[in-house]
Amino acid sequence: MIKIEKLTETSVEKVRQILLSDEQIKFAGTAEEFLKSGTDTIDCHIIKLNNEVVGFFKIDLKYTLGDEFNIENGVGLRAFAIDIKHQGKGLGTLAVKALFPYLKENYSVYSFMYLTVNCKNPGALVCYLKGGFEDTGKQYIGGAAGPQYIMQVKI
Repeated sequence: MIKIEKLTETSVEKVRQILLSDEQIKFAGTAEEFLKSGTDTIDCHIIKLNNEVVGFFKIDLKYTLGDEFNIENGVGLRAFAIDIKHQGKGLGTLAVKALFPYLKENYSVYSFMYLTVNCKNPGALVCYLKGGFEDTGKQYIGGAAGPQYIMQVKI
């Protein structure tokens, strides 16, 4: 069973063991970068499968895509990653689907969740679409790794 939890000190060492391919690191960063990224506007979370930490992601409370796309009462999903040894099993899609009840319970003051997915990352695009996100039909061009599709879902 997939479960989403806020990152706690007891999970830090388990997160450090999460490995991503070099290709994924350019989109999501390393586990160590993830662990250093929490702030008062960035909440760090873990993805568990049967109590084993298999992934991580961030919720950005001040998510913005510049003036070209209006973020409407929403939060952003960033650095969503599943450990390389757990990929190809549908866990990414299951984790995306598990986000929605978690968001309703923990982020109910927001109406939408947004994310960008790199145009060179078709696997992630399919995962988010299967999970319930919608492609807005617009792209964010300001990313360091190239153009990105802008996706959203109503919370």
